[in-house]
Amino acid sequence: MTRTPDTSASGAPRVRRLRPSAGRQHHAGPLAYVLLGFAALFSLFPLYWNLVAASHTGERVVKAPAPLLPGPRLLDNLSFAWNQVDMGEALVNTTIVAGLVALSTVLFSTLAGFAFAKLPFRGRGALLALVVATMAVPPQLSVIPLYRVITDLGWVDQLQSVVLPSLVAAFGVFFMRQYLIEALPVELVEAARMDGAHSLRIVWHVVFPVARPAMAVLGMLVFVQAWNDFFWPFIALTPDGNPTLQVALAGLGAGNHTVDQAVVLTGALISTLPLLIVFAVLGKYIVGGITAGAVKN
Repeated sequence: MTRTPDTSASGAPRVRRLRPSAGRQHHAGPLAYVLLGFAALFSLFPLYWNLVAASHTGERVVKAPAPLLPGPRLLDNLSFAWNQVDMGEALVNTTIVAGLVALSTVLFSTLAGFAFAKLPFRGRGALLALVVATMAVPPQLSVIPLYRVITDLGWVDQLQSVVLPSLVAAFGVFFMRQYLIEALPVELVEAARMDGAHSLRIVWHVVFPVARPAMAVLGMLVFVQAWNDFFWPFIALTPDGNPTLQVALAGLGAGNHTVDQAVVLTGALISTLPLLIVFAVLGKYIVGGITAGAVKN
């Protein structure tokens, strides 16, 4: 057992025993793995049932009891849903919109977060409070003036009408500011200035490397939010013109006074698969970045 020297009140050295568990790596027990397995199955069940519903007819989906096993119509429903509303064009449009919104939000939020965290300027606290206060404003309040602006600019049914209003988010600014306060030492910025680095060089060589884990997390959150956004794109775009996936799904499965729920769920499955692929490919890098950013010297 490891012992470390210590000194008593009289000055004589004494030996202090360390706990046997000190430095030992703890492992989860069988119960933890069982609970995690049930939680994973519970989380994956909606996706599984979406796949099951997409493989049946609309009449079978709405009939009780609901089907729990895959049916034979998955390929037919996929082909019908893909061609009914030009799902390919909607998929490309959504990728462009979500990618541009995520990149711009991460860039501008990191720059603003760095300014609020490490650059002293007059009115910094009041301006930050104003930015955070905008998060309490419902987005529905800005729909009418925003629609009038894009109408005057001739941007109705154009992708820039969805991208430009979402170039930066107050949540992203606050998120990056909170991260950089702890992760970026002010001495590092001062040392770069003493070496003659200007502000842009400090941002590129100092701020971005330190903020990379938070930037990855913020980019993933914003990308998913922009991918699933429906309210404003449904107003600015049309299903027959230049739709995103969520707008295209609004016109999917419509028939003679009925809606084919199986086709609608097939479209939802198509819109979900790209996100699952992104998480499968980039998930380990995001988790690794978070872990690296959490380690402090």
